[in-house]
Amino acid sequence: MGGIGTSTKRLEDPPLLLGKGIFVADINHDNQIYMRVVRSDVSHGKINFINTELAKNLEGVLDVWSAADFEEIPKIKFRMMGRNDLENYLQPILADGTVRYVGEPIAVIFATENHIADHAAELLEINIEIMQPQISATENPLIFSKHLNNEACLVTKKYGDVDKVIKTSDNFLELEFYVGRHSGVPLETRGLSTFFDEENDTIFLHGAAKVPHANKNILCEMLDISSKKLELIESHVGGGFGVRGEIYPEDVIIILATRKLKVPIKWLEDRKENLTSTNHSRDQKHFIKVGFDNEGFIECLDVEFFTDQGAYIRTHGITVSELTASMLPGPYIIPNYRCVGHVRLTNKTPSGTYRSPGRFESTFVRERILDAVANHLNKNPVEVRFKNFIPSNLMPFKRGIDTLGTEVVLDSGDYKRLMNNALEKLSFSQLQDELETRRNNGELVGFGFGYFIEKSGLGPFDDVKLHVNKFGKLELITGAASVGQGVETAMAQIICEKLGVGIEDITVIHGKTNLIERGMGAFATRVTVMTGSATFLAVNELYDIIIDLASKKLQQEHKDVKLNTDTGQIELINKSDGPSIDLQNILFEIYKENPHNSIEKTFENSHMTYPHGLHFAVTKIDELTLDVNIERYCVFYDIGKSVNPMLIEGQIVGGVAQGIGGTLFEEFKYDDLMQPLSTSFVDYKIPTCNEIPNVECYVYQNDMATGNPLGVKGAGEAGINAVGAAIASAIDNALMSRKTFIDELPITPDKIREKML
Repeated sequence: MGGIGTSTKRLEDPPLLLGKGIFVADINHDNQIYMRVVRSDVSHGKINFINTELAKNLEGVLDVWSAADFEEIPKIKFRMMGRNDLENYLQPILADGTVRYVGEPIAVIFATENHIADHAAELLEINIEIMQPQISATENPLIFSKHLNNEACLVTKKYGDVDKVIKTSDNFLELEFYVGRHSGVPLETRGLSTFFDEENDTIFLHGAAKVPHANKNILCEMLDISSKKLELIESHVGGGFGVRGEIYPEDVIIILATRKLKVPIKWLEDRKENLTSTNHSRDQKHFIKVGFDNEGFIECLDVEFFTDQGAYIRTHGITVSELTASMLPGPYIIPNYRCVGHVRLTNKTPSGTYRSPGRFESTFVRERILDAVANHLNKNPVEVRFKNFIPSNLMPFKRGIDTLGTEVVLDSGDYKRLMNNALEKLSFSQLQDELETRRNNGELVGFGFGYFIEKSGLGPFDDVKLHVNKFGKLELITGAASVGQGVETAMAQIICEKLGVGIEDITVIHGKTNLIERGMGAFATRVTVMTGSATFLAVNELYDIIIDLASKKLQQEHKDVKLNTDTGQIELINKSDGPSIDLQNILFEIYKENPHNSIEKTFENSHMTYPHGLHFAVTKIDELTLDVNIERYCVFYDIGKSVNPMLIEGQIVGGVAQGIGGTLFEEFKYDDLMQPLSTSFVDYKIPTCNEIPNVECYVYQNDMATGNPLGVKGAGEAGINAVGAAIASAIDNALMSRKTFIDELPITPDKIREKML
């Protein structure tokens, strides 16, 4: 019937497959007008003047705004990982005298038609005095504004005594690594559509994603709006990946304009705007010192890294740098660790989170360190990993540092067991021999590993409301959000598991701030852990209500009655031929007794859970073009408990595809004046089906989560986490006779050629 552990088809799919999906572009209102954002074409400069008179006088233009119209509006607030010392680096909704990146909004036009707004943009007179740009995060900081320089803050994590141990280690290496600037590029770009309910003086904002409740709270605070006067509504989302759903300048402006003009307003981002204005990510440079013994055991690790945050610190605060520093030790003991991260601003598009933020970067760095140690000692990289794994008998393992406000406690994990399972599945010894034979015959082919730890189930809470409707069906309302991950299906399966009802008898509603007061949304691979656990609590309470009511009707004790989920009958536990009653009748009775019945449950959690896995790649390099062909790709992943194996596999495969993009193709490049060179898909290369191999997924359920009643861990970011590490390792193995060492992403043919010279 679609309970936990079954590969049930998604409830979300029929409208999408039938072309009945509703995206922001599909939402229109009578008398709506259109918003056009005018953006800076200078990376760093002083705005001398913006003359809007000609544009305002154009027929069909309702208004034109610049920063002068928003003197009382605060800058865009943090959603998470903000600090008081960072507030001076927040982004204004329109450039406030200084532009800091190409694509920054400097004016906005409202018109009756899109083409009129475009024409009005051409009539604006804009004078910007060009200033020296900050090019990279590793060059000496320049002045950001007044007394502030471009180093916004430091992120420091440490335990043990690095300075002492590094002096006594048998071996010492200094390494440098770089992860290039790329990001989520959703099929559907950002868009917004507002509706003004004049009777109730309420604005409805369509186009919310990821964190509708959090964004509503921030917007209401910024604009001094009562929470009852603004509602955010989620429609279908054509790709989230971290970049969608945060608060951008356009979100604030469109609400202000709707309040002032009292008409529906629509705005859709084009692809150039998407590539220059929506959050970028990655762009980290690492400097490493590692001390280790002659067996390959890492005794100390000293890390300094620089995050290129772009022009402003947006709503994510310093989340990426925080996660990089705290998750870099991964599955290894590393008894002495110090990491200092510099968060620096440059004149690039502001950065935020992108699928597996901080972990894609730190896993690449960490696994490359393990490979460098193995190379230095002439040992097999597998042997070195076994030497450094945290033993399972030390679980739960307290790392001695915190992240995102919670202590890092690895709750469960047998890393050696998963590695052994992978080696067995791969017939690894035989595979090594085969690849060596091929290399001896002149092929540039090799294997590579990337072991990773993820974090999931970020608290502190999630709420649900479970209701029996007049048809005897079940409705679940949650403050979670859907960005394509199968929220409705997974939550319905948790209910099915307990009650045995058909999955088609359950409706899951999400992403509507007017239906439930609180909600954390969808990020940090949290929904199945947090929302799923709240749903579990709610359906268990409903089960007790059902049994209580049925036992009264059967004139039996509560303890003597059970629900047979196979037959849908509530019957006696010890008498198979005794009286029974149909579950459906009891559900009708619950509604009849109280049409407004609602079970409201909250699940709270102060610690995250930490799933783990291994990526394995076999790559072949074309000797002429140096293109990288991925011949085989495997992901081994322990999720604790699987709600829907098919959805997990889908998450993994999609993540691998994105990881391949960031590993081999995708990069936002700039020239010396910080003009973006990747403003279309001609210049920003994303992989197609031709570049994505068949991904072998091996999902294990050995290491249950200990902090939630379902025992589940998250799956959303496992597929992307270790792609860069595994492919880089495989390329090195393929080129082992050339003595290369890949230390930079993306790995393009030109970079491979440089390494071979």
